[in-house]
Amino acid sequence: MVATPVKNLTLEGFLALPETKPASEYIDGKIVQKPMPQGKHSLLQLELISFINSILRKASIAIAFPELRCSFGGRSIVPDVVVLKNEIISKDDDGEVANVVTTAPDWVIEILSPDQSTTKVIKNILHCLDHGTKVGWLIDPAEKMILVYQPDKQVQVVDILEAELIVPEFARSVKLNPGDIFNWLKLD
Repeated sequence: MVATPVKNLTLEGFLALPETKPASEYIDGKIVQKPMPQGKHSLLQLELISFINSILRKASIAIAFPELRCSFGGRSIVPDVVVLKNEIISKDDDGEVANVVTTAPDWVIEILSPDQSTTKVIKNILHCLDHGTKVGWLIDPAEKMILVYQPDKQVQVVDILEAELIVPEFARSVKLNPGDIFNWLKLD
């Protein structure tokens, strides 16, 4: 993941550029391309979104989205999982979900890839928290550990597989622990 400084490129200028695969993010005046997701990352992302939506979307509380571009606070980031409460989901003129998100997600989940910068991901989570996100998770499949971030609180390191993970208040019906999450990686 290489950060490319681009002279005088604004957030608006970045958003006018064509999308890349994998997605690029605009952070501190630089374009940073995310690494291509690998097997564990993709499976955890799929299972998390399915699980969260089976509870929150079904109850018309919130929706979990995969890799949804969120542009706010001078950055444009593409977290692995974004959870938005229904009342903040922008709609277009047809009443459908809008393509552009200009607010911080209510809950952000990042899944660390083997060649991804941990500090860059943490900085994005902290940026989200500074702009209204209630909870951020950083899932590290290699370490079987989840870091839980909340505004104005010390980071919680959750490496006990049975420990219930902290979720935002609106998502308290979502009960997960690291054991549940990492068991999704087993294909038996």
